[in-house]
Amino acid sequence: MNNDFSILFRIIKNRRSIKPAMFNGSKIPDTQVEQLFELADWAPTHTFSEPWRFVVYSDEKVNDFSQQHALLYKQFTPMEKFMEGKFKSIITNGEKSSHLIVCIMKRSNEKIPVMEEMAAVSCAIQNILLGAEALNIATLWSTGGMVLHTAMKNYFQLNEQDHILGLLFLGKTAEYINGQRRIPLQDKVVWHR
Repeated sequence: MNNDFSILFRIIKNRRSIKPAMFNGSKIPDTQVEQLFELADWAPTHTFSEPWRFVVYSDEKVNDFSQQHALLYKQFTPMEKFMEGKFKSIITNGEKSSHLIVCIMKRSNEKIPVMEEMAAVSCAIQNILLGAEALNIATLWSTGGMVLHTAMKNYFQLNEQDHILGLLFLGKTAEYINGQRRIPLQDKVVWHR
């Protein structure tokens, strides 16, 4: 196996979602987070639209945003669907996180299908996740809470056609989670030769 491919293969296979409750509270240098954005910026993009935008919270601002996120959840969730455990979880996700990144798809060209723009931002996010794995940074890509709700979009003063694709929690951990796939690869690939 080519050495570059071996390194990439290892990074991709070892990448895991780690819940912020498993973070140890250690801080990640901002310079490393900036390196992750450099990787994100090289994601594939249709007609160079580069629709990815990131809002970064660090230090105490992570907790501040987590509190605001929880309050939005409480305010905009019908009483019969509100879960106190989820409310508290939204708050505690920020407590041990070094950084929290809001991942946004910003529309700039209505001629490009939304799906292509979302795919581009998802690729940018994957570049961040893989770079984080290479730097030994634990991550969680979360689409829960209020992420997909109009109230969160309004919080960030986004246009109607813009979308939030998730929150990335970054931290440090000594935990390791073994990976698994439930569906065999041969059941997911059809060859025509």
